[in-house]
Amino acid sequence: MIALVTGANKGIGLETATQLAGLGHKVYLGARDIEKGNAAKSKINNSENIEVIELDVSKEDSIQKAFERIKLENGRLDILVNNAAINYDTWQDALSADLNNVRETLETNLFGAWKMIQTFLPLMQQNNYGRIVNVSSGSGAITNMTVGTPGYSISKASLNILTINFAHIASNYDILINSVCPGWVKTDMGGAGANRSVSEGAETIIWAALLQKGAASGKFFRDKKEIPF
Repeated sequence: MIALVTGANKGIGLETATQLAGLGHKVYLGARDIEKGNAAKSKINNSENIEVIELDVSKEDSIQKAFERIKLENGRLDILVNNAAINYDTWQDALSADLNNVRETLETNLFGAWKMIQTFLPLMQQNNYGRIVNVSSGSGAITNMTVGTPGYSISKASLNILTINFAHIASNYDILINSVCPGWVKTDMGGAGANRSVSEGAETIIWAALLQKGAASGKFFRDKKEIPF
């Protein structure tokens, strides 16, 4: 299968791309900085199934160029992992929030994923197959939401709503669209004190990317189990 992982030059994205490639799938490793993408690939053993692709999800022209390349080279995309995310804004609350910072967060975390699905879903519909995984967070679960990380939490809650919307749009096809919370993972964003490795964080993402026909769609998962939105 052909897969694309956004924000994949480090952390959970890189681990997801590495694991999918290790399972024999052709994986496009999306990176805003092509040099960082190539550097990440160079550290992967047996990286012959990985292609680095320049992709900034906050820029529509970058998304379009990535789409044109993938369509030209393969004619399809089977798996899309919307992993790119920024600004875990622990330093502010809704009252004190710098709204320019919040807009920047939404541009990548929500609108970037939204435009990615708008761009690639028609190709999946054309081939009647697709798996889209939106990497979300427990911070975006409305049932658990508190005062912290307002921009990040709102972006992820909105991403979850987007998952439900697109799952309904794709319901007449063999296309499954789900949100996944990877847990608290040792990444640049999660910090060294996190309780999960990147391998553990990627596990449910891989699982959702490879769900069989007729499996759940429009759901929110952690540890391969549905959790409340």
